[in-house]
Amino acid sequence: MENSGGIQASLAGRYASALFDLARDEKQIDAVSRSLGTLSQAVADSRDFDQLVISPTVNRDQAGDAFAAVAEQLGLDPITTNFLGVLARNGRKNQLQPVIRAFKKLAADHRGETTAEVTTAHPLNDEQVARLKEQLRGRAGRDVLIEARVDQNILGGIVVRLGSQMIDGSLRTKLNRLATAMKG
Repeated sequence: MENSGGIQASLAGRYASALFDLARDEKQIDAVSRSLGTLSQAVADSRDFDQLVISPTVNRDQAGDAFAAVAEQLGLDPITTNFLGVLARNGRKNQLQPVIRAFKKLAADHRGETTAEVTTAHPLNDEQVARLKEQLRGRAGRDVLIEARVDQNILGGIVVRLGSQMIDGSLRTKLNRLATAMKG
């Protein structure tokens, strides 16, 4: 597989590429994508799961057992379940989130989409996401997948990262510019 914007250069990129190749060969890209999305949300929602993923004190066997239990509880597809076992056995559980991000990029590229990382101070509703997708599709010239996250530190507005472009319409940045201009 060709190097997709440097993804394969990293350890997580190599794991994501291997997972993507397997999912593509088995015609399971969508199923694996859904499972990885579920996993990512579980890490974000559960402090215990997040600690399991990042803790260096959890050994490979413990991580494998925990990942197997989580996979069953979340109803993950077999490819993703097996992949979690590989991460645990190889001592690479801390690469889970970077692998998920890299896989999402590979899957989006495969579908002819691009991903925009969108940060807002409050969650976007479905209508706002749809309007934003349309605006970004015009700018990118292809379908855009929105990867939304909430960061109350931006105070209000929106920050969009689309490829190498960054559009910062956050209230925090506007206030900082105003403060700089007033200093003079």
